[in-house]
Amino acid sequence: MEQTIHHGHSLWDKTKITLEMIKWEHSIFALPFALTGALLAANGIPPLRTLAWILVAMVSARSAAMAFNRWADAALDAANPRTRTRAIPAGQLSPGFVLAFILAMVALFELASWQLNRLTLLLSPVVLIVLLGYSYMKRITRWSHIVLGLALGLAPSAAWIAVRGTLDPRIALLTAIVTCWVAGFDILYACQDMEHDRQAGLFSIPQALGLNAAFWIARFLHFTVVVLLAWFAALFQFGVAGELGIAVVALLLLYEHALISPRDLRKLNAAFFTMNGIIAMVFLVFVAADLWLRR
Repeated sequence: MEQTIHHGHSLWDKTKITLEMIKWEHSIFALPFALTGALLAANGIPPLRTLAWILVAMVSARSAAMAFNRWADAALDAANPRTRTRAIPAGQLSPGFVLAFILAMVALFELASWQLNRLTLLLSPVVLIVLLGYSYMKRITRWSHIVLGLALGLAPSAAWIAVRGTLDPRIALLTAIVTCWVAGFDILYACQDMEHDRQAGLFSIPQALGLNAAFWIARFLHFTVVVLLAWFAALFQFGVAGELGIAVVALLLLYEHALISPRDLRKLNAAFFTMNGIIAMVFLVFVAADLWLRR
């Protein structure tokens, strides 16, 4: 698809377009789980310096991953009616500018990792491999949703390591929970691209198995989330507040699935963006309340 790069944009305009392209506000999906991991690691509020560098690491890593996805998928986005208005195929940003932004975010992520502790720095390349590698998974496997889930699921374990400098198997369970949660809603989101993916030779659960099977797999993954949350609560000895939070998350997941069906995807954006942002924040608030009540 032929595109015209708009050279008249100032650096500030390009930055604003880039932030819109990567949907930086959707950091709300992973950030609450990173903060949850940090709170649990510190058994309260971690040192403000540590918390600040965790925030820098989270935002820069996610920004690099989203920009890389748009850069790697530019040709695919141009061929998809739903995505052809994105910044690169629409000619609002050049691939070179986006690549420079990616490199800047990777450098900022590495700086934050270095400022936190040795183990965080040593594991930072592994995190980047998962985050950037996801963009190519849909070309080779229908289970790319799991890789996206892992990309976000690493957040709580990474935050724990950032606070303590070691990894506790208990927080790895939260990584599994977030992985299942994200994979489930990404499968639902992929339903709207099922026909395009088939025509373009891309892989996804809806493309491979159809809408009905995709919905049942998403439901199973979200049921697994609730079961694992109950186990997680027992491992960290949650009190009433933490257990109430898990109950609220379960109800919100149920409501999310009530919004859409294989025959009606009209409320998909509400289920995907609004409800999942609320779920992440609710979990953080209730865990924070549980820790505060223990003091």
